Amino acid sequence: MADSRFDDASPSALLAALASQLREPPRRRPPAGGFAPGDWLGLLGGGQLGRMFCMAAQSLGYRVCVLDPAEDSPAAATADAHLRAAYDDADALDRLAARCVSVTTEFENVPAASLARLAASVVVSPSASAVAVAQDRRLEKRFIRAAGVDVAPYAEIASAADLDDADKVPDALFPAILKLVRLGYDGKGQARVADRAEARAAFARMGAQPCVLEQRVPLAMEVSVVLARGFDGAVAAYPVAENVHRDGILAVTTVPARIPPALAGRALDAAARIAAALDYVGVLCVEFFVLDDGRLLANEMAPRPHNSGHYTIDACVSSQFAQQARVMAGLPLGSVRQSEPAVMLNLLGDCWAAGEPDWAGVLAHPQACLHLYGKREARPGRKMGHVTVVGPALGDVVDVAARIERRLGIVDRPGDTPRPA
Repeated sequence: MADSRFDDASPSALLAALASQLREPPRRRPPAGGFAPGDWLGLLGGGQLGRMFCMAAQSLGYRVCVLDPAEDSPAAATADAHLRAAYDDADALDRLAARCVSVTTEFENVPAASLARLAASVVVSPSASAVAVAQDRRLEKRFIRAAGVDVAPYAEIASAADLDDADKVPDALFPAILKLVRLGYDGKGQARVADRAEARAAFARMGAQPCVLEQRVPLAMEVSVVLARGFDGAVAAYPVAENVHRDGILAVTTVPARIPPALAGRALDAAARIAAALDYVGVLCVEFFVLDDGRLLANEMAPRPHNSGHYTIDACVSSQFAQQARVMAGLPLGSVRQSEPAVMLNLLGDCWAAGEPDWAGVLAHPQACLHLYGKREARPGRKMGHVTVVGPALGDVVDVAARIERRLGIVDRPGDTPRPA
């Protein structure tokens, strides 16, 4: 699909081509008034996003069936039923469709063809074609540009010869980041390269798989927009979040982002434009780079709830997971009003290096809300939970979050994305 024939394709043409390739049927919609509490909602994926979705859906009175190959996963442990099978297991998909009225996904790398198969008999959100766009960095960047939103300068790399082509890869593109087209996340499948020689070596280490070579832009900070879009096109966008990454993994989210209102408005408008171009239904996150000169560039999108939206559980009227359940059930979107400023801290397995962390010490701060994901094994870099700190004054919330980081042994390291003072 990602070939030169689609370089100048419109967003609708890209989606139509993907839908044809996937044999995706016309979209089904929930009935007027939505599905009734007690109905089954289906979920592909067993991670922590699925776990939090299960809790939100169950609080609305729905039952959840999770399809996931793991015997013991965070979502499966919380769901009302678990189909243990591969995501492309045709029999399991048909069983899920037979039980559920609506199905979604909690991670972007579920086979798009599985969503297309489910869509033949049940409501599916987001669509297979929308997920397919997010699964391929080439398609994603082409789509975002076609939607009228800027991205960082980049080149598509299909072979080692492409790296020697000065027309395809100009010298001005370096220094750059080489990123695998598919399956990379949380900094995996990426390499910083200073010049062509380093790019050639990194491409070989990645198995000569298709990549994009993206210019390293002068970064002031990273921000994200999480929004929900219903079957009727209604959109509810949360406040812009300010993010700090460590080793490619989200570490800290501060909301509202400490940026000028005009810049926040541009980010919200760009995210809504992308969602509309995708004819997206569900919860979507769009991540952005803010450059030193104030320019805003879209980085990537996630067709699901997002780590930077976890704070919504404790700080907003309706969480991102409640919105996901509302959309699936055909219910009106909830309010995205944020009651108080918030800082979310990701808890990685590194926090367990010296044994069980001091949770009593963390919760000695009354503004702290602890969420653990029920994972048995704590490994470095593995997301084990998060802490959200809320309070009436952003400065105080930032200070408390910093004290909790120190208590848990979380420290800034060289290579972190910028953190405003």
